[in-house]
Amino acid sequence: MSYKPKKHIALVGMMGSGKTTLGGILAKQLGVDFIDSDRQLELQANATIAEIFERDGEEKFRLAEQNFICDILQNNKTPFVLATGGGAFLNAQTRQICKKYATTIWLRADFDTIYERVKLNPKRPLLQKPNKEQIIKQLIKEREPFYKKADIVVDSLGSNPYLRVENIINELKDV
Repeated sequence: MSYKPKKHIALVGMMGSGKTTLGGILAKQLGVDFIDSDRQLELQANATIAEIFERDGEEKFRLAEQNFICDILQNNKTPFVLATGGGAFLNAQTRQICKKYATTIWLRADFDTIYERVKLNPKRPLLQKPNKEQIIKQLIKEREPFYKKADIVVDSLGSNPYLRVENIINELKDV
């Protein structure tokens, strides 16, 4: 596949939608760098996202996330693939910068897919309570109107990530 991105690619969507997994494969296939905003924030804070949430609170985390994403998109000329945190695209400023400097792609996944991928992951700070199913359903309901504002929507279903990345590249060629 010979597609070279003209601008950054920002992957948005729920936790468990495949932003990190597909982002790494996509970047490799496109021959560009891959940046995972959650991972970068963990490195900066020398703590996991769950620890940052517990120590500093969600509001402070979201501000650090906004600052990181806006800075990296605005100050890098060479295109790269960015996996954003699940809540990043809800922030108006972050969303505006993503849309200005990147092609935004919503990796859409249904409840069952998300639940299966995240139910046993202790690192998810929003899923530290016993009612994980209800929390995920509520987050999907709250977040989907924001995710729908992405430039491209790709269903993140199925077990073969390489086929999903192929779908993403095909969608990018049409933009």
